[in-house]
Amino acid sequence: MTNESLANKIKRLKKERNAIILAHYYQNDEVQAVADYTGDSLGLSRKAANAKEDVIVFCGVDFMAESAAILSPQKTVLLPERNAGCPMADMVDVEGLRELKKKHPKAKVVCYVNSSAAVKAESDICCTSSNAVDIVNNIEAEQIIFTPDQNLGDYVSKRTDKEVILWEGFCITHHRVRAADIEKVSKIHTNTPIVVHPECRPEVVEKADFVGSTAQILEFARNSKDEKLIIGTEMGILYKLKEESPPKTFYLLSQGLICQNMKMTSLEDVASALEEMKYQISVEEEVRVKAKKALGRMLELNN
Repeated sequence: MTNESLANKIKRLKKERNAIILAHYYQNDEVQAVADYTGDSLGLSRKAANAKEDVIVFCGVDFMAESAAILSPQKTVLLPERNAGCPMADMVDVEGLRELKKKHPKAKVVCYVNSSAAVKAESDICCTSSNAVDIVNNIEAEQIIFTPDQNLGDYVSKRTDKEVILWEGFCITHHRVRAADIEKVSKIHTNTPIVVHPECRPEVVEKADFVGSTAQILEFARNSKDEKLIIGTEMGILYKLKEESPPKTFYLLSQGLICQNMKMTSLEDVASALEEMKYQISVEEEVRVKAKKALGRMLELNN
């Protein structure tokens, strides 16, 4: 089937199932095009928590669909591509986190949403890249265990007076970017602002003109007076950048900025998910209740 035919099929099935399609900014262009809402982790969490529909089709990776199931247990949550995982989320485990908590009994655990439901359940509060600094600065603790992203944690540690203990995890996509990439691109596109995601290495973040989440990068681009921007986050954001700021030109900071897991989901997968009601994501109730506290605290504090 053509993309147009698949899009029409998805539209019909969505109505029949009373479903909403949520997609991350890093998804394939054609998937973002059929979504009812596209966003970053914070925006998607809010949308999932407030969804009125019976079915949530989550076009992203597994931890995102898990978060939707945690926040909306009465809904049916579908992950169109069941093998779409997150390597960074797999870098932290419950046992290891418990051991670290024992070593630092006074610390509060701030858990990046890029983590499993089980890890969220072991945490005091969740955060996203857009609110991590505010979460850490507002939580009542002077010592913070930040998991699993060491790069985002390093970014936060430089913007707080609190002691931040870093878990040694990272996003393999953003971690590929090096300071040399900035130097190379800057020579080609002189006087062009460089905007990067805080999941990038500290030396990359330090050389950037602006650092922010995907939603914050989009906002920066909309408001920027520059006609050209160099983008240091996953290439899927280019779809929304071009849609919102069509007169401007965007260059990727590195050709390595592609997440294979985010790119797994196709229009065929979305159509099949709605047609066959697969793949349903659920979280064990004991884990879900604990994880919901951490996510709920984030949403409350962020508001």
